[in-house]
Amino acid sequence: MLLPLFAIALLFCATVITGAPGRLRVRDDELLQDVITWDEYSFMINGTRLYVFSGEVHPYRMPVQSLHLDIFQKIKSAGLNAVSFYTFWGIHEPKKGEISFEGFRDVQVFIDAAKEAGLYLIARPGPYINAETTAGGFPGWGTYDPALWRTSNTSYVESYQLYFDSLTTIVAENEVAKGGPIILIQSENEYSGFEAPYHEDKVYEHDLINTIRANGVTIPITTNDASQGGIYTIVDVWGFDSYPVDFDCSTPYTWASDAVPETFFEGHLSINPQEPNVIYEHQGGAFDGWGGSGYNSCSILTGPDFQRVFYKNAVAMAITYQNLYMIYGGTNWGGIAHPGVYTSYDYGAAIAEDRTLREKYYDLKLQTNFYKVSPALLTSRPDNYGETAGAFTNNTALETSQSIDAVGNLTGFYTIRQANASSFEAINYTISLPTSLGTFDIPVLGGSLTLSGKDSKIHVTDYEAGSTTLLYSTAEIMTWATFDERDVIVLYGNAGELHETAILFDSTPFNATLTTTGTSDVTSDILDDVALVLQYTTDGQTVVEVGSGILLYILDRTMAYEFWVLHPPAPEKGSYANYSTDNPVIIKGGYFLRSISIDGGTLNILGDLNATADFEIIGPSNITEVTFNGASLDTQSTSYGTLQTGSVEPDLPDINLPDLSALTWKTANSLPEILSNYSDDLWTVANHTKTVNKQRLYTPVVLISGDYGYHTGNHLWRAHFNATGTETGFAVDVWGGDAFGFSVWLDDTFLGSWEGDAVHSSYVASFSFPDTLDEGSEHIITILQDHMGYEEDGTAASDDFKTVRGITSYNFTGSADTEVSVWKLTGNLGGESYIDTTRGPLNEGGLYGERQGWHLPGFDDSDWDNGSPLDGIDAPGVSFYRTTFDLDVPSGVDYPLAIVVSNSTDNPYYRSQFYVNGYQFGKYINSIGPQTSFPVPQGILDYGGTNTLAISLWAHGAEGASLNSLALELRATVASSMAEVENQPFTPWSPRPGAY
Repeated sequence: MLLPLFAIALLFCATVITGAPGRLRVRDDELLQDVITWDEYSFMINGTRLYVFSGEVHPYRMPVQSLHLDIFQKIKSAGLNAVSFYTFWGIHEPKKGEISFEGFRDVQVFIDAAKEAGLYLIARPGPYINAETTAGGFPGWGTYDPALWRTSNTSYVESYQLYFDSLTTIVAENEVAKGGPIILIQSENEYSGFEAPYHEDKVYEHDLINTIRANGVTIPITTNDASQGGIYTIVDVWGFDSYPVDFDCSTPYTWASDAVPETFFEGHLSINPQEPNVIYEHQGGAFDGWGGSGYNSCSILTGPDFQRVFYKNAVAMAITYQNLYMIYGGTNWGGIAHPGVYTSYDYGAAIAEDRTLREKYYDLKLQTNFYKVSPALLTSRPDNYGETAGAFTNNTALETSQSIDAVGNLTGFYTIRQANASSFEAINYTISLPTSLGTFDIPVLGGSLTLSGKDSKIHVTDYEAGSTTLLYSTAEIMTWATFDERDVIVLYGNAGELHETAILFDSTPFNATLTTTGTSDVTSDILDDVALVLQYTTDGQTVVEVGSGILLYILDRTMAYEFWVLHPPAPEKGSYANYSTDNPVIIKGGYFLRSISIDGGTLNILGDLNATADFEIIGPSNITEVTFNGASLDTQSTSYGTLQTGSVEPDLPDINLPDLSALTWKTANSLPEILSNYSDDLWTVANHTKTVNKQRLYTPVVLISGDYGYHTGNHLWRAHFNATGTETGFAVDVWGGDAFGFSVWLDDTFLGSWEGDAVHSSYVASFSFPDTLDEGSEHIITILQDHMGYEEDGTAASDDFKTVRGITSYNFTGSADTEVSVWKLTGNLGGESYIDTTRGPLNEGGLYGERQGWHLPGFDDSDWDNGSPLDGIDAPGVSFYRTTFDLDVPSGVDYPLAIVVSNSTDNPYYRSQFYVNGYQFGKYINSIGPQTSFPVPQGILDYGGTNTLAISLWAHGAEGASLNSLALELRATVASSMAEVENQPFTPWSPRPGAY
């Protein structure tokens, strides 16, 4: 491939590393740009070190473009400074050679929203992404490409070129070196395991790097090894992934005793010691599969205690970049998911699928804000890795990691945790900490410290907070800031714990007064004439004034959750005004504080409330007035010089939600394919005799739906045959992915179903014919099967994503001579040339109602019968249901809604899909579960107009099926300052030429 002149110039002027013959790549980033750089300690932006604390968000899992900003602002207020994001090749190029970045696929909207929020971005365009996404992000047409994918195979390279060129060009236009928010770009994803006899393909690695550079990207190139395996290290900054408690949410309180990784730094030294030590995916939750425990369990498994143990352990191992996968999961709407997950991709993340905030969100910001104000962490190095048991405590039940600032050679960080990660025991301990003034046995004023169960703490020594030096502190630091020459330091611990903090004297003897306000008793003493020691329990809020120059906030953890650290925009930074970390203001109070600005002496706060709140403003003295969401607040000064506001009552108006069970529903049969007068003339003839699929087939023609361009949703097969008169039944092996199911008819007679379970991705079933068939008579076998998405291709060169979706064998019981004269199939109308370009290639499947567009707003169902999905059908088959309802949710609130059903045991075997204004936002399998609540975001629901709800009901059993219950439920009430939500296009029904 010829390189553009730009790329050739780069190759000539840069340091070159050779790889495969004829392959060159740029290594020296300083010749490309000087905005984002790095050394062995950390990344730097414009020469300033940055602890990159990032969260993963996938734009395609939130199709409402105007909601990206709300999510980003929540991430920013949690103290994170970056977002990592995958893009999904399969939705951008669903038909080979036809690329789209329109509508919900317009990644520029996502990028712009991140910049508006003041977050950096890390682009991860693949081309392979994994991500629990169908085919791991590959397009469906790849399943019939003869090339071995994820290799340097010419056909594969040519296949990804259009998509990869397009995405990397967008990255180049939005990189930080050109005024955008993107600071890094990842090449490939977890390119770490290889199908024998293949191995790491360095030609492929170089091809990707060359393409990225050829398209004008100058920022550093990264990759994420699935572990510290040392694969693909030729990128600029190599890193790895860590999921220490795995993905079994069924035992959310159980960790392995040795779950905490202890090799991060040692592995780093052996692979890339000259680069930062980074975790490009650090577990932020867990995915849950069909039949799983539900995401509430996943949020417990990876809850606040998990964050405290594992994220702090990473910091102790000199990790200076952590990306939490996920910080916001979103929804596998339509056919986005691979078979291992269901509609929700909530992930148990800090920000839930409906954008509400979990406790772990508040706990996370205690850590992130500490890292932001602790520059010594960025150059610290662990001194005792591998020898942490009993270190500094002489208690082998505890492990303490010592990290010392290798540049300043002074500040120390001592991260302590249980040696048995599964222990719930409360352990009392004392600790001997070396400081600049010698080693002290702490607490020096007597008593003991406590580590309760699954917890971890960072004790500091010789820690600088403005002009104040903490000789040591066992209470953790959330943040600090200097206002009017007074250092404000926010300390916290679990409720009721004993802590000590020692403040180092300056050159003059200490004679300042000590004033205490709050709920905790504070004892003080002078330590060796060099420091003031304060001992206290963390209980509620206590404020200690140390002379006129220091203000200590001593908080228990729950109280600390209420504190926010926000920064006003800096106009002098131009388009990067919202990235400023100057002039912090610490604010106590509120469910969520979105942003601040300062106008003269007025502090303007934008935020969200779910209950009455009052605020304490800890900032410069020139702030004399406060507004919240534009309304002026009464203020008064506290005794220690901060501002206290009056109570703010949120306006949380009641709304009338429709009773879905009481609405007028219309219904129609969505399986006319089994009727004698149905014609399949327009269906696709399955007549291929060869396939690239390596699965052995026992069929005379290829019965793999992907080979014919159908890649998502429900598929139908019809086998035309003439009877020999000896057939007694039909047996078939159908493949559809975990939790799939299928039903079989002979003409209009139901033969039976495989209802599906959580573990079978294929199933062989035999069905008896009710009567003997007349010799020579014409018949049709109809098979309706579910397609649960393609497998991922996590092992490179495996081509697992090409795993069959369709039929691998069949036979007629009692007759070896019966031949199918023609097989036909259908999926979504148009296949890869899908009809609904608004909602994209994965929104519709092959049900008759979907092909006809019955799920779309504006379809005329006036001649349909009345009928509710709660009444259902009394026979096997598929019915479609439609209704409309109005919503009138006022502005100024964030009221997330969900469609909620309940499990039925009377007729358990059925599947339903829920369409809201044409968007498929729920796939429910009653007998498998676990999901029964399906959040639907504002923007898919019209909060100020008429909504169309359509439901498909596929009954697997002879008794039929019905929904057990159906409701639209309010999940939270929040008075909100978020930007106005714009509805995604509700493109209405119009006649579909060629629909069958």
